[in-house]
Amino acid sequence: MSEQIQVKQVSTVKVHQPAGGVSHKRQSARSQIYVRAVKGPIETFRRLFGFIFLGLFAVIPWIRYDGHQAILLDIMEQRFTIFGLTLWPQDLTLLAYIFIVGAFALFFVTTFAGRVWCGFMCPQTTWVYMYIWCEEKIEGPRNKRIKLDERAMDFDKFWRKTLKHSAWIAIALLTSLTFVGYFTPIGQLFIDFFTFNAGFWSVFSILFFTFCTYGNAGWMREIMCTHMCPYARFQSAMFDKDTFTVSYNYNRGEKRGPRPRKLSHEDLATKQLGDCIDCNLCVQVCPTGIDIRNGLQYECINCGACVDACNGVMEKMNYPKGLISFTSEERLTGGTTHIVRPKLIGYLIVLLLMVGLLIADIATRTPLEVDLIRDRNSLYRENGKGNVENVYTIKILNKSQDTHTYTIQVEGLPDYNILGDTTVTVGGGEVFSMPISLETSPKNLSEAVTEISFRVRTQDAVGNVVEVNEPTKFLYR
Repeated sequence: MSEQIQVKQVSTVKVHQPAGGVSHKRQSARSQIYVRAVKGPIETFRRLFGFIFLGLFAVIPWIRYDGHQAILLDIMEQRFTIFGLTLWPQDLTLLAYIFIVGAFALFFVTTFAGRVWCGFMCPQTTWVYMYIWCEEKIEGPRNKRIKLDERAMDFDKFWRKTLKHSAWIAIALLTSLTFVGYFTPIGQLFIDFFTFNAGFWSVFSILFFTFCTYGNAGWMREIMCTHMCPYARFQSAMFDKDTFTVSYNYNRGEKRGPRPRKLSHEDLATKQLGDCIDCNLCVQVCPTGIDIRNGLQYECINCGACVDACNGVMEKMNYPKGLISFTSEERLTGGTTHIVRPKLIGYLIVLLLMVGLLIADIATRTPLEVDLIRDRNSLYRENGKGNVENVYTIKILNKSQDTHTYTIQVEGLPDYNILGDTTVTVGGGEVFSMPISLETSPKNLSEAVTEISFRVRTQDAVGNVVEVNEPTKFLYR
């Protein structure tokens, strides 16, 4: 108890807020954020990346595979079809592995490169930027949008607002139709919806997700990232001093302030000015409305818009680029970033382990499920032949997408006879159920309970034998 805790002196950070104009309103709890358009290599890459994933999202449900919709997550039928793989509630472990792999991949990438998922791949970010693009095309650039919102309603403002919200709703509706198309056959869904023949739950789901998309991307925007998304809150647990994040070089940029373009670096040193000209473009292009110069903040989604904006200003001022950049805390303090480190290696090991378990689970998965239910009305009965008879209900689940013919046999019971079909045909993804009776002579039964098993067997398309042995009991006396 006598040991003293060492106290670390931390220098205070001065918060610089944009001064003057309408932009100061963004500092309130929830004011309209007018995002300024930005050009640069990071923005070009982000748009290309978003376009690729947006295209995949729109195209995948239309892909056909082996005569069926390639990806169909049919919740009502409790059947998930992913190309040639059909998952059932019995395959819950497989789905769990998929989610675990996704989670650890996210942890690994976040530890290495910060919140690049939020900035480049998150659907919320992609749709927000699409909506902002519609705003720019209809209402004009940032300054015009500010003036448009400040003036009273007139015809010009009315038709621009109407057209903008109509475009937003159209995007939301197409998004919702595509999303619901992952859970119901998408071709018939579009036909039924636009011909007013869709069912209640389909219409409800489409309208619900249309409302959510329109509200989230059009109105809530940064609130989803700053107040509702849990990822923004626990991201700091994965960060360390070597994580690459969008950061402002304080030592190089301060003291900030405006200056003429022809001012040399010698004059800057005389005036004790840094490279930051305090233009506030980094704030104006930020989709969450923060000032990256105040340091790392949980609202930052690592989209890199401020990096492109700042690099453009540095280029015009003939200053070196990189005043705002993707860098690590270690590098900002003059150290060397360590790419290979224990936390990153740990996430990678767990990720590879989960991927291995997922592959092993898929490779060893049997596309056949057999379930036996004994007749609960009678344990056994003696028929007219003097034989002992047990009645079962056998259920055969064909987990593949092809039709198969199955043969039914019994092991562990000598000289038996099956009263019922021993060869059945089950369609792909279907469940076949039928009662089946098993009889044998009492002379073959030395005990009251005999352990037996039903063997269901078939061959796949390439000739491999697929069989399942389902244990049960044969009762007598």
